[in-house]
Amino acid sequence: MTTTSIKRRSRKLAAWTIAGAALAGTVTSAQAQEFSVLAGPLKSSSQNSYSWEANYREGLGRYAAWSFSWLNEGHIPDHHRDGQAVQLWGRLPLWNNRLELSAGAGPYRYFDTSQAEAGSGYSNSHGWGGMFTLRAAYYFDNRWIAEMKLNRVQAFGGPDTTALLFGIGYQLDAPDGRGPRAYAPSRSTNVTSNEVTVMLGRTILNSLDSESNLSESVEYRRGLWHYVDFTASYLHEGGHVQSRRDGIAAQLWATRAFFNDRLTLGVGAGPYLSITQNDDLPQNRTGDGRFAGVVSASASYRFSDRWLARLTWNRMVTRYDRDSDIIEAGIGVRF
Repeated sequence: MTTTSIKRRSRKLAAWTIAGAALAGTVTSAQAQEFSVLAGPLKSSSQNSYSWEANYREGLGRYAAWSFSWLNEGHIPDHHRDGQAVQLWGRLPLWNNRLELSAGAGPYRYFDTSQAEAGSGYSNSHGWGGMFTLRAAYYFDNRWIAEMKLNRVQAFGGPDTTALLFGIGYQLDAPDGRGPRAYAPSRSTNVTSNEVTVMLGRTILNSLDSESNLSESVEYRRGLWHYVDFTASYLHEGGHVQSRRDGIAAQLWATRAFFNDRLTLGVGAGPYLSITQNDDLPQNRTGDGRFAGVVSASASYRFSDRWLARLTWNRMVTRYDRDSDIIEAGIGVRF
C-alpha cells in the first residue's frame, strides 16, 4: 500500500467521521434513525486487507429495516474497490430490546481501481454484486450503539470478500423506549427550499498513485418534495498530471433532516457534462466522450435560517479510466 493511497483513504474516512461526529454532537430532538461508522479486517481468496463502512439505517417495523452503506474494501492485490449498497433487513430484538440480531441482503454497486490487464497502468472497472450481512447491535440508554457486522460481498467480475467490522452508531431519533425505533417520523414540509453553496476541497484521481489537486464548485439546491432535492453544480476538478475536467452536474437527491432541521444527510446521483476535458496520456488519448455520471453523499449543518455549512463527497464515474473522488466543504446561503 502506497503512502498516497493511505492518505486518499484517510481523507474519505475523515469526511464520513466528521459527518458522524456532527450527528452525535447535536442534542436536540431528531427526525430520523441511525448513523454508524465501522472498520475491521477483510479477507479475500488472495490476501488479507481492511474494510470500513459508513451506514444509514431506518426501521420498517419492529422486525424489519432498510439501510444504505458506502463500503470500502481496502487494498487486495491489483484491486482498490469501494461502492454503495442498499439492503433490506430482518431483525430480532432481545434482552428487553437492548440487543438486536439482524440479517440483511441487497445489491452492491462497486467501483474498482485495478491493474491494467495488458502492460503498465490501471483501469477503472464498474460492476454489480450482492452484499449479505449478519449484524449484532447493543443499544445503550444514551442513544449510542455498539455494533459488529460480518459482510460478505459476492461480486460479478471481481474478487469476493468477507469482512468482520466493529463500530459505533448513534440513534438520530430518540427511541420510544429501549432499543431501536420501529419507524422514522414523517414530515409534511420539504427538507430544503433554496440554497446556493460555494465549496473548496480536493480532487483525487482513482489511479494506482491517487494523484490529487485543488477543486472548487458552486451548487444550487432546491427542494422538490418532502425528501427529494435537485441540484445543479459547476465543478472545477483541478489539474492532474493525467487529466483535468471542468463540468456541470445535475442530480436528484434523497434527503433527510434531523435535530429540528439543523442537520441534513443526502445521497444523490445524476449526469455530468465536461465543458473542458484534457488528457495528457501518451497517444493523446481523450476518452470516449464528455458525458459521465456522478454519485454523491452530503451532510449540511444550518447555523441559522439563512446560513449553512456543507460537506460533500462526489464520485465521478467515467467510461475511460478517469474516475475521481471530489471531497469538498463550504458555506452556503438559504433563501
